[in-house]
Amino acid sequence: MNTKALHLISYGLYIVGSKKGDKINAQTANTVIQVSSEPPVISVCINKQNLTHEFIEDSGVFSASIIAQDAPLKLVGGFGFKSGRDVDKFEGIDYKPGETGAPIVLDDTIAYLEARVINKVDVGTHTIFIGDLVAAEVLKEGEPMTYAYYHLVKRGTTPKTAPSFHED
Repeated sequence: MNTKALHLISYGLYIVGSKKGDKINAQTANTVIQVSSEPPVISVCINKQNLTHEFIEDSGVFSASIIAQDAPLKLVGGFGFKSGRDVDKFEGIDYKPGETGAPIVLDDTIAYLEARVINKVDVGTHTIFIGDLVAAEVLKEGEPMTYAYYHLVKRGTTPKTAPSFHED
């Protein structure tokens, strides 16, 4: 089996956030998808070791801020290669709480989605959280960053906890 075929699946790049009590956390993810249109449902796949997973499990809510193509690597890396257990990922970042209290990143993003979890699927190292869309907004015009653009143009890397990580 040639798992490099998995590298050809199209993905976007998002900052997925959630809350636990009065604390917030977020991480970079490439696994946000629209599941249905009536009613509008989205899903995200999160590694069980990540703090964001714990927060989504606790609160039952998540947000997905859609990263702009021209966003700096510092934004992607700040939410993707550091743990909220060790650093405040939101320090110096413009964000707002959404309708559910999940954080919505405003810096270098073009839109956001916000959902309330209605189901979840255990898929080994990750959980797929499925949520009813409760809010969505276009923040500004622009192109969304795709995972391919992040790798090929920005020369970004993939953390080991990502569902799309592969040892080369």
